[in-house]
Amino acid sequence: MSDLAGFFEVPWSDYRPDLLDALGRTLSYTAVSFAGAVLLGLAVALLRLSRAWPARALAAVYTEVFKNVPLLAIIFLTYFGLASAGLRLDVFTAGCLSLVVFYAAYLSEIFRSAISGVHAGQTEAGEALGLGRAGIFGHIILPQAVRQALPGTNTMLVDLLKSTSLLVTVSAAELMSEGRLITSATFRALEVYLVVSAVYFALCYPLSQLLLLVERKVRAGVPLSPWRRRRLRAARALLGGDVITNTGVDAGPNTGTNAGPNTGTNAGPNTGTNAGPNTGTKEATA
Repeated sequence: MSDLAGFFEVPWSDYRPDLLDALGRTLSYTAVSFAGAVLLGLAVALLRLSRAWPARALAAVYTEVFKNVPLLAIIFLTYFGLASAGLRLDVFTAGCLSLVVFYAAYLSEIFRSAISGVHAGQTEAGEALGLGRAGIFGHIILPQAVRQALPGTNTMLVDLLKSTSLLVTVSAAELMSEGRLITSATFRALEVYLVVSAVYFALCYPLSQLLLLVERKVRAGVPLSPWRRRRLRAARALLGGDVITNTGVDAGPNTGTNAGPNTGTNAGPNTGTNAGPNTGTKEATA
């Protein structure tokens, strides 16, 4: 225990406010960058599926370029390269922009594959119902594509959170940058980076498990939005009312049909036929 206590010599209480601020900035980078990457990735995926070949070519070039360039090079180009060309961006904007353009390339491939995986008959069914292209995509194609795209999208979110650590190269004041500052002040690199790694694990592992739970619920057909829950409850109530109505309609006619004619047919003729002739035959013979 003494050796373990001697290992942790950094006064973490003194750095707690700075670490909390760095944690909040890391989450801000993640949220803003992921939202932008999803929107840009969806736009690029739709361009890849467009009927116009220039749009498809432009989207394909974008995807291949940013998939095959390291994220660190994109960060340097965005922060240092644009500044040398006269376009100076602040650290937060440059960091978010770098993450957006990089992860949008991967998300576009995920979205394109998911949209292409929806059967063409779904589009034909929407056209038969009189829906326009926007209505077909929003009400028919997109809900089914989301289910197929969830696994890859969830992986990209966790990977983006970890990749915010690369912003340490531009002093973005996130967790890794704060860890470097603490290391410079205490000269306890092993202890500091172990703690920073533990913080990243505490962020990424619960997030990945939560996303996995959401993925399972969506695949099981569980509605996640309140609007879809209300619609599902209304549909169940309507179906329950139809079942009760059908039960009441079937009870009356069937009882009357079976009770009346069957009783009369079996009771009258059979009794008369069996009782009369049989009795008379035996009496005459005797």
